[in-house]
Amino acid sequence: MNLKQITNKIIERSKKTRQDYLELIQNANKIDRTKLGCANLAHAYATIPNNIREKISQNKHLAIISSYNDILSAHEPYKDYPQIIKQNCIKLGVSVQVASCTPSMCDGITQGYEGMQLSLASRDVIAMSTAIGLAHNVFDGAFFLGVCDKIVPGLLIGALRFGQLPAMFIPSGPMSTGLSNDEKSFAREQYAQGLITKEELLKTEIRMYHSVGTCTFYGTANSNQVMIEALGLHTPNSAFINPNSPLRKKVLDFSATHFAKSVKDETILPIGQMIDEKSIVNAIAVLMATGGSTNLTLHLIAIARAAGIIINWDDFDAISNITPLLAKIYPNGKADINDFHKAGGLSLVIKELLENDLLHEDVNTVMGKGLSEYLKDPVIENDELTYKLCDKSKNEQIITTFKAPFSQTGGLKVLNGNLGRAVIKVSAVSKENLYIKQQAIVFNDQLELLEAFNNDELNKDFIAVVKYQGPRANGMPELHKLIPPLGVLMSRGYKVALITDGRMSGASGKVPAAIHLSPESLLNGNIAKVQTGDLIEFDAINGNLNVLEKDFESRQIKHIDLSKNELGYGRELFSALRNNFKSAEEGGVSF
Repeated sequence: MNLKQITNKIIERSKKTRQDYLELIQNANKIDRTKLGCANLAHAYATIPNNIREKISQNKHLAIISSYNDILSAHEPYKDYPQIIKQNCIKLGVSVQVASCTPSMCDGITQGYEGMQLSLASRDVIAMSTAIGLAHNVFDGAFFLGVCDKIVPGLLIGALRFGQLPAMFIPSGPMSTGLSNDEKSFAREQYAQGLITKEELLKTEIRMYHSVGTCTFYGTANSNQVMIEALGLHTPNSAFINPNSPLRKKVLDFSATHFAKSVKDETILPIGQMIDEKSIVNAIAVLMATGGSTNLTLHLIAIARAAGIIINWDDFDAISNITPLLAKIYPNGKADINDFHKAGGLSLVIKELLENDLLHEDVNTVMGKGLSEYLKDPVIENDELTYKLCDKSKNEQIITTFKAPFSQTGGLKVLNGNLGRAVIKVSAVSKENLYIKQQAIVFNDQLELLEAFNNDELNKDFIAVVKYQGPRANGMPELHKLIPPLGVLMSRGYKVALITDGRMSGASGKVPAAIHLSPESLLNGNIAKVQTGDLIEFDAINGNLNVLEKDFESRQIKHIDLSKNELGYGRELFSALRNNFKSAEEGGVSF
């Protein structure tokens, strides 16, 4: 099946829901500030200087939806963005206000602890917060400031539900390269074995996460940026320019000015019309070609549905099967995201895919019609920003060509069997570890596995099955803390794998991990039937995941007590969301 055929299936499947969505945004109230009530306008304009206030009714007026805080390194640079954006826009007679600030949390801080159970739900809260900001009904378009894991998907879902407005996303960029990812992983494995102290590990981690900007490995935050740029919602190749650099400042000025002018001249489409089935397919293809985070198999489904577009894991699998792996970025290679950008970055990957009919060129973007502008890189010449074509890779160990790919297929595979459906990030797993047939050891919590490892109970070949980690059970936390001990066991020569209805992002690395298993345990998925000692065939080569026990299907499910997940750390405030979460393959959304 080629890209056109895959896209046509999505278009046909989405015909009714897409049409309903387009009618919804076409019938939305058009902004006409002259018709708003005087009290409404007075409240909206109270903070605006008089000389600008008098012209707002005649001029365009834009919103900023910001997820700034300074506990997230990637979001700290947004502190100064609103003022810079306003200064650029006002020169064109376009006024700007910060409409709302959404919550934003860091999975790297909360992983392994109760707060992580709010992470997936935070995406939906961010979408709702975005809607609250735009509901003020005085804006002609919006800038969106966000980078990290649930934040960009939440912002985008909210933006699409106000699809009658034009939108632009502005990234902040990755932190400069510190310690290598291999050194970080090695230190974590040493700590898991008790070979270094916590103080020594902390020094290593601080050398890794040392500055403002996104983490430099290719996890969900940087995958978000790839997705947004492939959707055409960034200015070209702007995702991975370091914060506070001269080029970042120039690109920020250009992005603000370009969007303001496009809205003023009405040359840009509303986001709900701009993002269509072809745009979504393009985003999947670029993620597959670069080995992006498995979290996007959740988020893109939710994002697409916000625009009336129905996609599923079979679409990811089909696109992965025809898309070669063109980039090697940690955890599927040694390079970090800065190395990727220096080697040619997204403009080069988009060029290779376009030239080989693996992207739709006829899409709309914030730059206009087509993807031609996304083949260019921003550079500074004579103190001016200009864009130049990138013809070839500057490092073919990081970005290769379509003719000599790192793998004939993309970074993702869907697994099916009597356990249900799951996804695996195959791009980082060596071929010899893509197949394992071993007995299961069952855990109902990630802490149980860590305790068993610390007690030297796991020095053998086995498949870890971690249940009750799905959206309904405990909010579907990422299980990053399982990778160091499982990696240690692999380093000792044991064959191990992980199966869970929880999340893992791109952080599974070398460990074969079947994640997002659906249906989840609490919704009577067959993973709830697995018992320690069951023989499991984990076949990521052929896409199979089965328990090889004759009585498996006929077993009765006895759920464990999950009341401990309902109270404390604010979790009780999220019960309405958690009780309405859909399955992972439906995007894990609560609405």
